[in-house]
Amino acid sequence: MRKLFTLIALFAICFGAKAETIVDAEVDFSKYTDIADVPRFSWGGAQEAWDRLSIVDGCLHFHSTEVPLNDKGEPTGWMAQWFPIGDVNAEVGVTYTLHYKIKGDHEENISALGFGQTPYGQLPVTTEWVEGTFDFECTEANGNILMQAGNYIGDFDIAYLRITHEGKKERPATWKELLTNGDAEKAWDDANIRFDDQEKNYTVSVWGKEKGTNVNPETQGSDPHPAEIVVDPADSKNHVFIIRGKDATTEGDASSWDNQLWFQSPRYWKNGETFKLKFRYKASEAVTAQTQVHKQNPSDYLFYVGIGDISFTTEWQTFEKEITVSADQANMWSVAFNLNSSVKTAVDFYIDDVSWGEMVLDHGLYVASANTVTGNVDYDYDNAVEFNYDENEKLYDATVGTKGKQETWVNEIMISTVRGNDRQYKANCIKVKGNLTADPEDWKNVEDGANAKIKLPASGVWTIYVDLEGNVMAVKQIEGEKPKDPIIVTANPTKIVINAVERDWKPAKTGDGEDGTNPQDGEQGIGEGQVWDNQFVIMANRVLESDEETYIEFKYKAAAEAKVSTQVGGSQPGAYVFWNCIGDVNFKAEEQTFTKEYTIPKDGSKAIQTQSITFNLSELKAANTYEFYDIIWRTADSTESLIDMTGSKNFFVKIGAGTNPYQFGTDPTGIENVVSKSKASNATFNIAGQRVAKDFKGLVIKNGSKYLVK
Repeated sequence: MRKLFTLIALFAICFGAKAETIVDAEVDFSKYTDIADVPRFSWGGAQEAWDRLSIVDGCLHFHSTEVPLNDKGEPTGWMAQWFPIGDVNAEVGVTYTLHYKIKGDHEENISALGFGQTPYGQLPVTTEWVEGTFDFECTEANGNILMQAGNYIGDFDIAYLRITHEGKKERPATWKELLTNGDAEKAWDDANIRFDDQEKNYTVSVWGKEKGTNVNPETQGSDPHPAEIVVDPADSKNHVFIIRGKDATTEGDASSWDNQLWFQSPRYWKNGETFKLKFRYKASEAVTAQTQVHKQNPSDYLFYVGIGDISFTTEWQTFEKEITVSADQANMWSVAFNLNSSVKTAVDFYIDDVSWGEMVLDHGLYVASANTVTGNVDYDYDNAVEFNYDENEKLYDATVGTKGKQETWVNEIMISTVRGNDRQYKANCIKVKGNLTADPEDWKNVEDGANAKIKLPASGVWTIYVDLEGNVMAVKQIEGEKPKDPIIVTANPTKIVINAVERDWKPAKTGDGEDGTNPQDGEQGIGEGQVWDNQFVIMANRVLESDEETYIEFKYKAAAEAKVSTQVGGSQPGAYVFWNCIGDVNFKAEEQTFTKEYTIPKDGSKAIQTQSITFNLSELKAANTYEFYDIIWRTADSTESLIDMTGSKNFFVKIGAGTNPYQFGTDPTGIENVVSKSKASNATFNIAGQRVAKDFKGLVIKNGSKYLVK
């Protein structure tokens, strides 16, 4: 124990608890003279962006005369997107700062997304140099900044970009090698050359696929095979792996994976885990290979972003990097190289000294705790409490907090299967499904959940029970605050009336009026606009996590029948998080009541955070009047109302394309019934929301009202 204490004290002296500014990535464009030398991150970005980029006077220069067009010939600004900075070993939940220096020939913001594709701000381009910063929270450990500038017509320059965060230096990690033959000095063991769903212990660390060889008689495709081992042509005492790439005979992107290479790990990697990859590489000619990540079997595709593009030359180079697995890459086993990304002719690829490193950590079951209210207890992952195992009960148990010492009470925990590195601790957490109660017989299901924080029913001293075989857990309070009892949640009586304007239509290219009205035969569908041109947003009073169980209820009706879609919103009104929320709501002229037990969803396997429910009011293209009232949004156990039970603080509306949501009741006119000032177009729609000619006969909608035209 004395030795352990000394070691912990030494780390405290060396690194301390004081935060410092850590530079995660930096690109100074003055170091480059050719755009070809500028690094490309993630999957590299779109050609529409790079066609507009160059290096001018030591800056990254963007020049555009038109918005890129999609396959239908429509202007699509987001197509000109690229990653100007990235490759950060990003950590979910950490706040990062982007530093920039930028100038343009006119004032216009440029969209910027990053670290999980979460909107965090825009670069404000002006006619003067601007050096600025803004902060954003990482929601996914992909570590790249995506910039979209397709709508900017003109020129702008970026002098530098830098990413920093405030934190402590990680204590040094110790690594162990996972591969058994990464140096190619041993022949493969034929008995273990398998890659089916049952095989867990691979001895083959490097695989190859060569077009036209090892053909599968059933699929007629070329199956992966253990990479051939040969004597290094430049060193007779050394052996190397070789992939004898054949001519790629197909055209287009599909030929990129006609010949492939894989580095195979002996195990899968969870979201947020970090491994160290190192290898030497060269080829018979200069070739750029794109990389992906695959599942357990080589060629079993998982996600298109791997470790970035690898530029082979005829000379040996060394790649070495610590890589953190993103949510999209979760459960990956291998890194795949598509060897025909840039060259379609036959090329030989040489690989040597492949190393796949794993951190040396304590393995077991551990719990770290915090008190988010008092701040007296903060997460200390290095000293997380190890669970005891009861052989008779077949349960793990651990106690957090100390009886008789209120300053040690906690209200939140993180349970992990490893200890010894903060990031790896958080990456290997388990997550509870639903809301814990103080009843030790109320078992809740658990599952893997990177960075999962588990809320306890109240602040206090708690014993946690975990059944890993049954994947369930429960808690028992030893002492502390009384857990919340259910409260009486009443409906918010605010009546929200939204006069949604018609979609943002544009005139047809031919045969249409200047204002887009009176379409000719066959032109009823011409125009633009989005289902989110008009919106209603219910904002919760706090952030909600995936698997939290809630209940939503409200009354609703509309002037005309209409389908309204819903999406998961962010912590700002109108911010998009995920498409799947409470489903579609079908409005009628008669009052209806909507009720749903709403569990905060996941995006596939990825946990999300949300604070709002967004209703898209322009599924119906015509103008329409929508009403919402008697709204309830509470936790499933009724211990908390997620919105105020009076007032309009939690309700926001958006009227018309290009506008921002604003709090209901704060319209400058002072009129509670939100009325748009947008000019009515007098366009006519059928009951399905399709635009029709003025002489259309039947039931129609015009300016939000129904008419029967005979």
